[in-house]
Amino acid sequence: MSCPVDDAGVASADWASLEQTLSGTVRRTGAVAAGVYLLPPGEPVLGLTALCGLPTRTVAPWWRVAVSAAGPLSEAVREDRLVWVGRQEDMARLYPNAAAGLPYQFALAFAPLHGARRWGALALMWPQSHPPSLTRRERGHILSTANRITRLLDRSPTAWSIPAEPRAVPVLGYGRDPARTGLAADDLLQRLPVGALGFDLQGRITYLNDAAARLLGRSADSLLGTLPWQAVPWLDAPVHEDHYRAALFGREPVGYTAPGPDDRWFDIRLYPGDSGITAFLSPSLRKPSADAPPPRVTTAPDPSPQAPDTGRIHQLLHLAAALSQTVTVADVVDTVADQILPAFEAQGMVVSAADAGRLKIIGHRGYDPRTIARLNGLPLDTDVTPVGRVLRSGVPAFYADPADMTATHPRAPALSGKQAWAFLPLMVSERRVGCCILSYDHPHPFGASDRAVLVSLAGLIAQAMDRALLYDAKHDLAHGLQQALLPAALPTFPRLDVTARYLPASRGVDIGGDFYDLIRLGDTAAAAVIGDVQGHNIKAAALMGQVRTAVRATAGAGPGEVLARVNRVLMDLETDLFVSCLYVHIDLAEGRLLLASAGHPPPLLYSPGSAPRAVALRVEPGPLLGVHACTEADYPRTTAPLPPGALLALYTDGLVESPDTDITDSIAALTRQLARSAALPLDDLADGLLHHAGLRHTRTDDTALLLLRGH
Repeated sequence: MSCPVDDAGVASADWASLEQTLSGTVRRTGAVAAGVYLLPPGEPVLGLTALCGLPTRTVAPWWRVAVSAAGPLSEAVREDRLVWVGRQEDMARLYPNAAAGLPYQFALAFAPLHGARRWGALALMWPQSHPPSLTRRERGHILSTANRITRLLDRSPTAWSIPAEPRAVPVLGYGRDPARTGLAADDLLQRLPVGALGFDLQGRITYLNDAAARLLGRSADSLLGTLPWQAVPWLDAPVHEDHYRAALFGREPVGYTAPGPDDRWFDIRLYPGDSGITAFLSPSLRKPSADAPPPRVTTAPDPSPQAPDTGRIHQLLHLAAALSQTVTVADVVDTVADQILPAFEAQGMVVSAADAGRLKIIGHRGYDPRTIARLNGLPLDTDVTPVGRVLRSGVPAFYADPADMTATHPRAPALSGKQAWAFLPLMVSERRVGCCILSYDHPHPFGASDRAVLVSLAGLIAQAMDRALLYDAKHDLAHGLQQALLPAALPTFPRLDVTARYLPASRGVDIGGDFYDLIRLGDTAAAAVIGDVQGHNIKAAALMGQVRTAVRATAGAGPGEVLARVNRVLMDLETDLFVSCLYVHIDLAEGRLLLASAGHPPPLLYSPGSAPRAVALRVEPGPLLGVHACTEADYPRTTAPLPPGALLALYTDGLVESPDTDITDSIAALTRQLARSAALPLDDLADGLLHHAGLRHTRTDDTALLLLRGH
């Protein structure tokens, strides 16, 4: 018999197990909330899949988090370890960008979910009353819960996918059954002269007495089940939702005075608990004076119902922090899509830029590629879409439904099938950078607050996009130069199999000077060389080409003499960059290696046979190339045997260097990986070594790899 599944294709039994685990964890650990972030295979973004203990809308800015982001969640997944942040001060010190969007006092823990694959992470939150450190018992509870969820994900027969909105999981075992609530308690609350309201964890009103209904100016029936800042006009101000969030996250009482209708002021007190929040509302005896002490959390802003809600304000802060870390155009597009689409409930996004009189689409999300192909390259003065007009005028345009769009651009709705659009010009100092388009699958009205926040967001996006376009242009130039200077193809030998890989650094790092080469010295002899020019810029890439040319010009001499001559060439060039280099003379007839090193990581040699093993060859190093004090530098020669069928691996430090790991340990780990995988085809082995290094640390440097296997 088949198991029922939900809309995401996940078995109902699996969802039930996950919900029970999260709810039990909240009760057992005393946490405020627990959530599960999943990482789809091959995707760079974690998605919040289930959340227990908090309203899902309050965490909308964090529904999607990039694995590469500088934050505790991403760090837990990347480094495969439990990450604990005990105080808000620690968050601001360790993760300032993440702290910008989290102005509340609480403690956080993130545990990786790593089983059959990297599934994601478990997130837990405690109130500020929690001690700044985890106890051993708490750490054990967190890790055991993470292991239990990992086993559930591993054995689930269906594929888990990230929903459009996180699944809200109730906290079981708290509170009383409303049907059994005593009449005495209701009578007590009705006798109170102040307004009393009860809220569930989603912020909905579950109870209010007659005094509360009278002060709010609405009937009890019309308020039950609603969010107060949506049901009562004068409560639709950021101050109220912000105080509610502070009480919900911090789990401490919050009191403040806020303006109401008819120039009246109200005292509001919020008392949080595990199942919701109790609020007391009463008229204030006096209006706060200008020199009165500030409210506990924040001062009251303009109470206009058109003011942006606090969730959007946090979204603005969160996006500003995230955009400060973007480097490339792809970074900006991904960040905007991951942050803005869920916050504004949009389903599609297109980012266009003006290029040689035409509209060039530089990023998109939620569109059919065929639609993008039709829209890409349209002239700037096109009347098919409003993009050209928005770019020329710098004035945003909003279309709530197809009828609005058809009135000015009748062909636009049929192009994509979307039903509502927001066209936001990206401008920097009156200069048009591009246009960001948000689209909806259904008609969508744009209120004044939505328009105000979107226009503000467009300014942030424009600044980041302008920087990214400049970076990409510079990076493409340098990367093209480097690729042109690397060998287009390696020579073939009847008794030698060869493969090579070059891997650029992770996003955010400029171009580098890593290089490799294989030079034919005869039918049974070859020279293999690998090196790394100091720096990550065009200058480093250009010097790399000069070094490679100098090595080729002197190849065939002794290894030490080759490096000495190259060093003298660099002295003549008067460069201020240093170069590490390893030169290997391979004698296939004699079965031996002659090596010389200029401060380069040692090569790895795998020897097959009855006792196969892989070792890092001990090569006595000479000074780096280009050191001015070493004009007549000496580069000692090292001799090593080359057994039949042996495998030689040359690499640059990008494959083994990590800020938090000793390079000796990294080389030892790479040697063990080489021994385990030596029987693979050479191309598969090269990819496997790169993958192994990528799992161990985030690449901050270029990587070159040259593998040679004798017959």
